[in-house]
Amino acid sequence: MVKVNDIVRFLNDTGGGRVTRVDGKTVYVEDEDGFERPALAREVVVVGEAGKKASQYENPLPIKSKLVEPDEPQRRAEPKPAAEPIVETPEGERLNITLAFEPREIKHLTTTTFYTSLVNDSNYFLYFSYMTRGDGENQWTTRFHGIVEPNFIMQLDEVGHKDLGNMTHVAVQYLAFKQDKPFALKNPALVHRRLDFTKFYKLHCFGENEYFDTPVLTIEITRNDLPTQEMRIDTRAIETAMMQGRRDTKPTKPQSRPNVDHRHEIITQDLHIAELVDSIAGMSKADILNYQIDKFHEVMRANLKHTGQRIVFIHGKGEGVLRQSIMRELKRHYPHCEAQDASFQEYGFGATQVTIHHKK
Repeated sequence: MVKVNDIVRFLNDTGGGRVTRVDGKTVYVEDEDGFERPALAREVVVVGEAGKKASQYENPLPIKSKLVEPDEPQRRAEPKPAAEPIVETPEGERLNITLAFEPREIKHLTTTTFYTSLVNDSNYFLYFSYMTRGDGENQWTTRFHGIVEPNFIMQLDEVGHKDLGNMTHVAVQYLAFKQDKPFALKNPALVHRRLDFTKFYKLHCFGENEYFDTPVLTIEITRNDLPTQEMRIDTRAIETAMMQGRRDTKPTKPQSRPNVDHRHEIITQDLHIAELVDSIAGMSKADILNYQIDKFHEVMRANLKHTGQRIVFIHGKGEGVLRQSIMRELKRHYPHCEAQDASFQEYGFGATQVTIHHKK
C-alpha cells in the first residue's frame, strides 16, 4: 500500500517523486521541481523509502503495448539510468487521438467497470484535459489533466455504470508540441462529444482496435489533424429553406385536412446516417439503426405537445428495415399519432409523414 513520503514511479508515464498525500484511491506525487501531480494508486509503484531521493524512472510503454492490469502484482524494478529517445514515424506527424473505454470484464458488461484511456498516436506531446458533464448540467468536471507523450496510451480513470449517467457529455481539450526540436504548429482544439451510455450494456458496441488486445468502445477525438465533431442538424432551418425553395419554384394551394392545426409548418427530418454523423467508422449495422431510431424519438418527443404538427421522416427505400422500425415504434410509443406515406412529388419514395395528436 502506498503511504505518505514513499518514493514512487509512474507505471504508465515517465517520472515520479515523493507521495505528499493519499486520498482514497488517489495519491498525490511531488516531483523534483516541486510540482504536485495526482495519480491512481494502482498506477504507481514504490521504489524507495521516505527520505531517499527519487531518481530517473522507466520510459512509458510503447503505444501498442498492453497496459498493466490493476489486479496484477506490481513488481519492483531498477530504474533506467537515462530516458531513451522518442522514435518518430512519418505518419506520426499528423495528430490521431482517440478516447477508449475498455471493460474490465467483457463477459459481465452489466456489472463490470471500464478503464478510460487516451490514445496519442502521433509524434507530438499533448497537454490535455479530459472533462465530463451530465444532461441538464451547465458546469463541467475535470476528470484528468496532464501531459501524454508521443505514441502512448495513458489510462485516465476507471468508471462504473453508476458514473455513466453523469457522463453523457465528454470533452477533450489539447495543445500539441514537441520538446528540444523544431516542429510544425498544430491548432489547439476542444472536442465535445455526446456519450451514449446505453452502448456500455451492448456487447456488439465493443470492437477490435489496433491499440488494444481486448474489445473497446472508442470515440475519435482527432483524425489526421482534424478534430471530429458531431453534426447538429437544425430541422426547422432545413424545413424553412425547403419551403422557401418550393415557393420560389412552384406555388401550391394549401390543402385542408381535418383535425390539423395549420399554424404548424411541416418539419422534415432526414434519417440517413450520412446526414446525422460525420463518420460511421466503428459502427455496426445495429449501431446505425439504433442511432437513427434515437433521432426519431428525439424529434417526436420535442413535438408531442404540438397538436396538428406534421413531421416527415426521410428514411429511404432500401430494404425497408428503418421504415419498419419506425412504424413499430409509432405503434408501441405513439399510438395516438397518425402515420402515412409522405408526398411522392415532394419527397420521393422512402418518406413517412407523422401527424401529432393528443392522447385520447
